[in-house]
Amino acid sequence: MARIIEAKAGSTPFQRLLGHNKEVMEAWSQLGDTLEKDGHLSSELKEQVRRTLAQSNGCEYCKAKGKPEPEKFNEKISVATGFAEVFLKQKGDIPDSIFNILRECFTEEEISELCAFITFTTAQQYFGAIMKLEAI
Repeated sequence: MARIIEAKAGSTPFQRLLGHNKEVMEAWSQLGDTLEKDGHLSSELKEQVRRTLAQSNGCEYCKAKGKPEPEKFNEKISVATGFAEVFLKQKGDIPDSIFNILRECFTEEEISELCAFITFTTAQQYFGAIMKLEAI
């Protein structure tokens, strides 16, 4: 059971926990929708990164959506999920050498989007963990 009662606003358990402040919930959801869709990076790549992060960020709700699917990996997905693993272990203190590896596979725009996606997704998963959001 989550640590607080869900609000009426929101269409998912996660949104209803944020729904006590409807403006925050709507802005958060809008940013999440923007980051999750195809952009400079594919939504498929970002989903594998999300799954990778979920295994370590403590949100049972997020973990329940599935583990990474290596059979769907290509070079870009492998590098992106590897970068997510480094982020998890280094807590954001990532050496320049890792960014040099990213540059071999990604453009500056893709690296920016990947870092934004990883940090926002981590914030979402931390929120779920703090609130003890359970798998449905």
